[in-house]
Amino acid sequence: MTRPTEDEVKHSAARQSYPEDRFDRLQQSGRVGAHRVTARPRYIWQYLIAGLLGFAVLTTIGILVVQNTGGSGKLPLTSSGTSSGSAQPSVTAELDPEATIAILNGTPTENLAAALDQIVTSEEWGKIQFSGSAATTDVDISAVFYSNPDDEAAAAGLAEKLGGVSTYTSDEYAEYDVRLVVLLGADYSGPGLEEAAQMTEGSADNATDADADAEADGEEAPARETNPDTGLEINPETGLDIDPATGWDIDPATGFPIDPATGAPTDPAVGGSVSG
Repeated sequence: MTRPTEDEVKHSAARQSYPEDRFDRLQQSGRVGAHRVTARPRYIWQYLIAGLLGFAVLTTIGILVVQNTGGSGKLPLTSSGTSSGSAQPSVTAELDPEATIAILNGTPTENLAAALDQIVTSEEWGKIQFSGSAATTDVDISAVFYSNPDDEAAAAGLAEKLGGVSTYTSDEYAEYDVRLVVLLGADYSGPGLEEAAQMTEGSADNATDADADAEADGEEAPARETNPDTGLEINPETGLDIDPATGWDIDPATGFPIDPATGAPTDPAVGGSVSG
């Protein structure tokens, strides 16, 4: 019997069958070789625009929330104007005897400005340049106003002497050309109230005495007029305001009563003449 050659053995081994396994059950896809997925281009500006839009939306929502919360009174709201102030000064109160002052009576109490004028002058709390009635007599809150920030300490010092009234910055009283303006309101409880009452009572007594003297002489008592700016009676003979404490005419240049004996303005606190 002829033995098979080496080539016949190899071909016989190649045709040998093997048990079927999982690789024999693969489905044919029809694709040949490796296939890569083509990457899509990334546009950075798209992400940037999306981020900016998101930030704008969140910011708008935040503003609306804050406004609604503030409007309900849960957050403090601030306002600005020509006048702003605080009852608590930010500097140490320091009275300045050289500070020029105007006193405005915004109450129906007669002679209150004149009475406080005399007290401020006698106590040397400042130099009075004007004292009289305010534009209205229904002021509620008393205060000391100043326009120059350098006068804050002086305003606080005077406010303490007047019973602890508030201090405010304001340019509304520039016409008086003074450093400090005292506005007296319905809440005023400082010095001058008793003195004003005494001055008013004295004015009434003086008027009664003058009327009585006129009647005794057989003359008709002259009509008494009141200066609407100062609240003081006017001397019908001279047209000047009458000082309630002395009954003398008041010198309009200095604000002091005129001594009939000398014809010069006199400071009742010191008993000496003053210059205009």
